[in-house]
Amino acid sequence: MDKIIFTGEDGENIEFFVIEETQLSGNKYLLVCDSENEDEDSEATILKETALDGDEVVYEFVEDDVEFEAVAKLFDELVGEDADIEF
Repeated sequence: MDKIIFTGEDGENIEFFVIEETQLSGNKYLLVCDSENEDEDSEATILKETALDGDEVVYEFVEDDVEFEAVAKLFDELVGEDADIEF
């Protein structure tokens, strides 16, 4: 799994591990979790690419319910039975 470092609004660095990525309506999304260990329960969330800042990519949490549901459904189809994901 690829690891990305997400810097929160408070400046704290959070490590996420990329489960899957996709594009929808011209936007790039990442399905990420907070643990690299596939055998343990972990929190998953969806990040949306919002900008490029030099060599770094800027992501934000998807907070719009309609957008989240559409992307979550797509990720559920892509991941299938490889992961038991509850959104």
